[in-house]
Amino acid sequence: MLLALDVGNTNVTIGVFEGDEIRRRWRLSTARHRTVDEVGILLRQLCGLGGIPTEEITGVIVGSVVPTLDGTVRGAIVQYLGQEPVFVAPGIRSGMPLKVDTPLELGADRLCNAVAAFAEHGGPCVVVDFGTATTWDVVSARGEFLGGVIAPGLEISAEALFSRASKLPRIELVAPDHVIGKGTVDSMQAGLVLGYVGLVEGLTRRVLAELGGGKVIATGGLAGVMARYTDLFNVVDDDLTLKGLRLLWERNRRTR
Repeated sequence: MLLALDVGNTNVTIGVFEGDEIRRRWRLSTARHRTVDEVGILLRQLCGLGGIPTEEITGVIVGSVVPTLDGTVRGAIVQYLGQEPVFVAPGIRSGMPLKVDTPLELGADRLCNAVAAFAEHGGPCVVVDFGTATTWDVVSARGEFLGGVIAPGLEISAEALFSRASKLPRIELVAPDHVIGKGTVDSMQAGLVLGYVGLVEGLTRRVLAELGGGKVIATGGLAGVMARYTDLFNVVDDDLTLKGLRLLWERNRRTR
């Protein structure tokens, strides 16, 4: 079995693969203050509750965009699972040419998304990942990573509005029945949720115009929310990043 960890700024998504199938998955809040022991015990408890014997885990791969947690995560995996994890880092064999100016700056999650999207859906394709930031990752028909777009995520945008406008309340991020709001809450929901849908649709269509068309795959914590309000996505896949981690493990295990 393979344990895959996607360490993001807001959430840590954990998956256990048996072959190419995900047997268990968990999504936790990213807690930067946790110690090696806390992370290690948590991983063992999750596996135990999920019916996963830790001795059957024969590999671990980590994709992290939070460098301050890398040492803690590595220590926990070594001490509590007895495995030396593979980190998605510069130099990892991805099988995907990176046609960008600064390949070393490409986030682990974005590389995983691109690799998994091309493997499952072919190219050209665009991955829209709704996380702390919303990212667009663009892959050519030949499987080349061409670049992308980064925008503030929906929750970041909402938090900025709540914190900077003292009279505006925190609201549920769902779309109202009408764009023209009759009160503060539905007006805010229209601006935040439907406004964000407009941002996503507009940017995605511009990307597709430059690319010459292609499939659009949505992933990330808010992909399901966005998919309710637009028909732009060909596929919604919550596990795309984890699938990319598995593919990178396979491609690098052969060279270990």
